[in-house]
Amino acid sequence: MSHSNPPSPKRFTSGSALTGRVRVPGDKSISHRSIMLGALAAGETRVTGLLEGEDVLATAAAMRAMGASVERGDDGVWSVHGVGVGSLLQPQQALDMGNSGTSTRLLMGVVASHPITAMFTGDASLSKRPMGRVIDPLSQMGATFEASPGGTLPLMLRGISPAVPITYRLPVASAQVKSAVLLAGLNTAGVTTVIEPVPTRDHSERMLRGFGAQLEVGEEDGARVIRMHGEADLTPQDIVVPGDPSSAAFFVVAALLVPGSDLVIENVGLNPTRAALFDVLRDMGGRIEELDRREVGGEPVADLRVRHSVLTGIEVDPAVVPAMVDEFPVLFVAAALAQGTTTTSGLDELRVKESDRLTAMANALTLAGAKVEEREDGLVIEGSAGDPLPGTPEDAEVTTHLDHRIAMAMAVAGVASRYGIAVDDTAPIATSFPTFEALLASARSA
Repeated sequence: MSHSNPPSPKRFTSGSALTGRVRVPGDKSISHRSIMLGALAAGETRVTGLLEGEDVLATAAAMRAMGASVERGDDGVWSVHGVGVGSLLQPQQALDMGNSGTSTRLLMGVVASHPITAMFTGDASLSKRPMGRVIDPLSQMGATFEASPGGTLPLMLRGISPAVPITYRLPVASAQVKSAVLLAGLNTAGVTTVIEPVPTRDHSERMLRGFGAQLEVGEEDGARVIRMHGEADLTPQDIVVPGDPSSAAFFVVAALLVPGSDLVIENVGLNPTRAALFDVLRDMGGRIEELDRREVGGEPVADLRVRHSVLTGIEVDPAVVPAMVDEFPVLFVAAALAQGTTTTSGLDELRVKESDRLTAMANALTLAGAKVEEREDGLVIEGSAGDPLPGTPEDAEVTTHLDHRIAMAMAVAGVASRYGIAVDDTAPIATSFPTFEALLASARSA
């Protein structure tokens, strides 16, 4: 989980167009939550299409450590035998979260309202990420923490039962913080309320309702208000996980940029709180068509047909940031090959992801020959008007900072470059998209 293996560098080069059909792995956000809620339901939950990346496997290992059975069947369907809300067991060893911020923050919420103590650890990248934003509300509910300096991992969490229901207004837009508080509210008598001034991805609300939690969502004074009624009894479910739009994003941008491409990406989740990138790319002139739009497991889904397009730079509305916060690295790549200037702002959150994604992408694209200005809360990118980026010099590599999305975004830049782009380490890609390189190769050979 900790990326202690030697780096796996690779040079990504231009070549064939992307054609045919591909299917990206299951949605990471939904995969995490299906295991957690399945483990808190009494009985068997079955999950089809689960993302089997390192981040989700970290969640599975943590739920096993606290008493649930989480196993993959020979047919690829995962079976989660849950213990019920309030019945988690004391883990006998530290919970290793690897590189997964989602696992860490959501599981802190789960543990906070149970009478158990857990040590959370992670890899070097995760151990730099701030956990104070979750520690604050969970402390108000009665949990206690012993964190490393700066509120980082490793940290010890002592849960409490009964916990205290709170009303918490999110100081920054964060689906992870919202979800942590709601998950803590599952085993908290009374009503736990979260107020969202800016709406964030709503997978937790959809899935909590699906598992039978009493949850109300409304709007008051222009803010989104979610009320969780505890103590909850969750009912096991059969879940079909749609394709992850964050993973599909890399193939969408690659097909838009590489001449001659005509690619269908199957079964992509189009939850409106997640799919803003596709709208932004359409605003830039991208030809992205939805085929067979349908609903799977309460989530909107479609196949996306993407064709090579001439993109034009735009000013991206900061209001869309929460609905595409993880997709900005690959949007920056699209902007680097567009006609004209693309301006982004309101991206402070990108500085505290797996890496400082603003600085990392500014440096990476500049090394590859793009014109990038880094600002405090965003990047301004002067596009190449469709000309391929030159690529990295022979003796230079893009530094990914153990960040899977930096590695994949620059791989996409590589296939749209003149001489190729060298990435210092592709190993972190396995955290979210272990089949990325094989799928990219198959799309270029179809």
